Amino acid sequence: MRNDSHRAFRFPAVIAAAAVLFLAQLVAFLVLVGRLVPGRRRRPPAVPIPEGMTGTSVSVVVTSLNEAGRIMPCLEGLHRQGDPLVEVIVVDSRSVDGTPELVRAMAARDPRFRLVNDPPLPNDWIGKVWALQHGLREARGEWVLGVDADTEPRAGMVAGAVRAAEEGGYEMVSFSPRFTGQTAAEQWLQPAMLLTLVYRFGAVGRRDPPPHRVLANGQCFLARREVLLRHGGYEAARRSFCDDVTLARHYAALGVRVGFLDGSRLYLVRAYESIGQMWREWGRSLDLRDANSPVRQWGDVVFLLLVQGLPIFVLLAFLTAELPATTGAAGALVARALVAVNGALFLTRVLMLFALRGAYRRPGVAFWLSPLADPLAAWRILLSTVSRPKAWRGRRYALDAPKERAAPPGA
Repeated sequence: MRNDSHRAFRFPAVIAAAAVLFLAQLVAFLVLVGRLVPGRRRRPPAVPIPEGMTGTSVSVVVTSLNEAGRIMPCLEGLHRQGDPLVEVIVVDSRSVDGTPELVRAMAARDPRFRLVNDPPLPNDWIGKVWALQHGLREARGEWVLGVDADTEPRAGMVAGAVRAAEEGGYEMVSFSPRFTGQTAAEQWLQPAMLLTLVYRFGAVGRRDPPPHRVLANGQCFLARREVLLRHGGYEAARRSFCDDVTLARHYAALGVRVGFLDGSRLYLVRAYESIGQMWREWGRSLDLRDANSPVRQWGDVVFLLLVQGLPIFVLLAFLTAELPATTGAAGALVARALVAVNGALFLTRVLMLFALRGAYRRPGVAFWLSPLADPLAAWRILLSTVSRPKAWRGRRYALDAPKERAAPPGA
């Protein structure tokens, strides 16, 4: 008698929970479709202009801290740029691994290059953002292009970036990369982590999203110098571990026209040296917590769990378990509905592989198996949302307490 009562209670409770999950995933799926559909009208990839262009000027700012092992492809790629590049300012935070010597050697070959050191890091600034702020003070071009040391610019990247900005009417625009040199393990996990951005904010090249949904990439970030100087430069992102997105959203909220375009033809990047480093370093900023309100942040976490973290588990559960006959017609209906919505989510994920493959120089078998890594990617966003990072690129930070604001450029 007790067992029958227990079953009578348990199965209706399970059915109710499954029905709630179905409704939540259905709503999330409709939201996802609404975010992905505009991607069909996204702007095409920006193209390099090897012959260069005239009529403007660009200062490139490269920030570095112990980058000797990977900065040379970046320096060589910038060396191959023609007009409108007028200078490359490498802001080095006192590297001890030979990075300054490599930059000086390039400066001997190309007088457009120069090495500067940023002042001591204030307590309430992240190191890269502080270096960018100092580079802005040194820059003299009409445009300032921040480029990460781990990038490999294609010939004509600078001219292509400026042309794309001018054609789109942008005062600030950043470009997504093409990834290269990844191990099989990285090609399995990284696309799943990358997709968390697409699922939350839509496709690269989406036209004029609202400020709180603007996305950006600091590896190749172009802005008009006058606009930066007018609004305090990079100061708005001084405490952010996702400084690129924080900065872009700040300027978009001020009315600056901000864009995020496909830059897969402009440059290559080998951002991390291993899957472990990717999990630690990229995972710490991928949540974009510093650029979101807490409500939106946790809304995104729940959304990713529903559309990316759970579908594989739900489908496996129904494939490997038999539905008890005691659930009746209602239980069978809910089960079929849950399988249908999770099947649609998984099919969407598989189709996204074809949309993402252009972001990889040589997508291998592991790339096509990356949907299996989706639960890990959603879990990583949850982990980094719960715990704010304390270290970045070998530096430790204590940013929780309010600090004095640093002086703006030129002060």
